[in-house]
Amino acid sequence: MPDTIRVGMIGCDTSHCMAFTQRFHEAKPAEGTPAVRVVACHPSFSPDLKSSADRVDEYKKGLSEKWQVKMTASIEEMLKEVDVVMLESVDGRRHLRELRPVAEAGKPVYIDKPFAASLADAKEMVKIIKEARLPAFSCSSLRYDSKVAQFVADDKHGKVIGCDAFGPAHLEPTNPGFFWYGIHGIEILYTIMGRGCKAVQCMSTEDGDLAVGAWKDGRLGSMRGIRKGKAGYGAMVLCENGLVPVQAAGDYYVGLVKALIQFFTTRKPPVPIEDTLEICAFIDAALRSDKKEGDEVTLDLQN
Repeated sequence: MPDTIRVGMIGCDTSHCMAFTQRFHEAKPAEGTPAVRVVACHPSFSPDLKSSADRVDEYKKGLSEKWQVKMTASIEEMLKEVDVVMLESVDGRRHLRELRPVAEAGKPVYIDKPFAASLADAKEMVKIIKEARLPAFSCSSLRYDSKVAQFVADDKHGKVIGCDAFGPAHLEPTNPGFFWYGIHGIEILYTIMGRGCKAVQCMSTEDGDLAVGAWKDGRLGSMRGIRKGKAGYGAMVLCENGLVPVQAAGDYYVGLVKALIQFFTTRKPPVPIEDTLEICAFIDAALRSDKKEGDEVTLDLQN
């Protein structure tokens, strides 16, 4: 095992680049565990997405000057410098084409949220990952919030019967519906409920969204996307032994960084790619249901 695992980033248009790099570089490796360092980045961005184009120069400068991360002219050049990859592009539309060279190189990859900006892209990405037998996973950092993780690990509440998750859901037309900011609340819902949703009904207004999913075992789970008033992350969970509120603590980077270090070391994905694909199918079904004024829409999980 090497003393240092070299990380390469694709995309330099999100604060996540700085947050992850700082935590990797400041972490003290456990005995027998290699250090993790971000060494190279291909600073791609989306000119037609304001939150991407307006921030890329700031983050390029921060990574280069504070952490001495090398900026490369292409993904292929970056791949020659690294052992593992973090696909950090804030725009899910770029992820399919940026994943292809990574899969061809066989480099383990973490794909930051949103996994994709459409179900069609998500399906193609999963196909690429499986055909290449590529160690890969994707998730929102909210999966690793300490309060969310604590609830999942604690069996005193009994079986989860239903879950009503909530979170901010600001909209971005290029990454529609919950693919954009609402992905965090959807991740909380799936972390608690697990896979198995068969159909979704969704209604949206300027103030927010409400998507209700029916699971194959009869359970119901919902996601309320908030666009008006003060918004936080969390869920109200109906369990065998009572109703349990789960309010996110906001310390999600700590748990995700630990999961990433373990993934880079073992190359074993902590979140099955099938979970991520179903999350994308849920979001797609919610979008289609809203266009049909709340009619029930079946998840499309066919290849």
